[in-house]
Amino acid sequence: MARRSRDDDLLNDDDLTAAFLGEDDDLVVANSATDTEPVEEWDEEEAVPGQLAVDVYETKERLVVKARTAGVNKQELDVSIADNTLSIRGTLSAGNEDDVENYFVQECYWGEFSRSITLPVPVKEDAIEAVLKDGVLTISFTKLKQDSVKKIQVL
Repeated sequence: MARRSRDDDLLNDDDLTAAFLGEDDDLVVANSATDTEPVEEWDEEEAVPGQLAVDVYETKERLVVKARTAGVNKQELDVSIADNTLSIRGTLSAGNEDDVENYFVQECYWGEFSRSITLPVPVKEDAIEAVLKDGVLTISFTKLKQDSVKKIQVL
């Protein structure tokens, strides 16, 4: 468990690291701007897709899903809908990094990402518009009117 420094209420770097890592965890942590130890590489087999952040809102006539997808080409996006669930998959490419010898800071996520969202209202699955502009993917659905939803009598 992390301990607080007696001088102030903040955790120092070692205490903060200890709070999140067990003794068996292997992670190289840079503690200062002068620390030049390389960041440990991720094992590609253990990598999991990143989760895409989204905004979902409605207007009077439409349901809208927006996702920040800066750096993703249209050809690298897979957007589909089935059973009122929207799925977005893609790949963020960092470009050519063959000559990189050492990272000092690596905070950007590169690689595959995905997100599945159960839509909160019924939509017309054949009336969907998807636009990628300025790094924002906007998917707009026509909402079904309540009287269009078929009620099922329970026996």
